[in-house]
Amino acid sequence: MRARPLATLVTSCDSGLRANHIPVQTLAEPAPLGSIRGHIARANPLWRDYAQGTEAMAIFQGPEAYISPSLYPSKTQTGEVVPTWDYAVVHAHGTLKFIDDAEWLHGFVAGLTATHEAARLQPWKIGDAPREYIEKMLRLIVGFEFSILRLSGKWKVSQNRPLADQQGVVKGLQEASDADSREIAAMLAARGR
Repeated sequence: MRARPLATLVTSCDSGLRANHIPVQTLAEPAPLGSIRGHIARANPLWRDYAQGTEAMAIFQGPEAYISPSLYPSKTQTGEVVPTWDYAVVHAHGTLKFIDDAEWLHGFVAGLTATHEAARLQPWKIGDAPREYIEKMLRLIVGFEFSILRLSGKWKVSQNRPLADQQGVVKGLQEASDADSREIAAMLAARGR
């Protein structure tokens, strides 16, 4: 969840299900499962339409990769293979509480920015912008906290295939040019140990 902080926040509103894609901060507190914090534009109707106390779900998409049947040695033996997709996801379930407080928002945005800027040679920080501009921007957003009540993970990494096919997938994905494919290969290789 921390490695892939762009969550899909799914909520139930009077108009039906609503999905918002939001960069979030995942915290260890409160125990045992922690919480998620984020913000949305004040113009987003979610913060007014959300039915307080109803369950919401934040979906964190992990690595994913197309799996070609040509990676399976069993293709040449039986021909009984089809394409598939390997992936890993986490679903965090809980309830939302919206926060319309300038001091809280300032602290949250400063922390979120510091986290994402940390790897840069010259990290941008909230204090680099004029104070009046930041105050104006903070008035345009509403924060939220999401108490995590339940976590569920789901992954499909060719575990349903024979060992030789799994090894073929690992080899093929390790040679792929994209990071997700190589990450799926590492997950499958680790599983096989």
